[in-house]
Amino acid sequence: MITKSSGFTLIELMVVVAIIGILSAAGVLSYKGYVSGTKQKSTENAMLQISLAETEEYSNGGEYFVQAEGGACTPSEDDSDEIEKELFGGGDIIPTSNGYEICVAASENSYVIVAEEQKSGADKCTIELTANGTWTRSNC
Repeated sequence: MITKSSGFTLIELMVVVAIIGILSAAGVLSYKGYVSGTKQKSTENAMLQISLAETEEYSNGGEYFVQAEGGACTPSEDDSDEIEKELFGGGDIIPTSNGYEICVAASENSYVIVAEEQKSGADKCTIELTANGTWTRSNC
């Protein structure tokens, strides 16, 4: 006597679920990398706008806007807000949704713009832009 099977076996269903799990895990990792790269590019664009505003500040007043001396600063939310207020008259040039904070430090007769990713751990992405347009990225 031959019986007719009209469904899937448990093994077949488990294999399909495992394949879907693997594909979704790969998709989530890829998406996280895409979002991280987009936030970094958005922050770099904000840094370029700050650089242009610094050029205008120097043209108008003969000196750059800086928040720290010696070419080093630690970015914070207050520093980002101060940049927006002093160089742009307010607005949201540095969105907090990017996850980066920015500060401006004096470097010899110039400036350096520093952005740091706001996350815990030692592998924070740090981006620097000098007045002459040189980019430095670490842990990005």
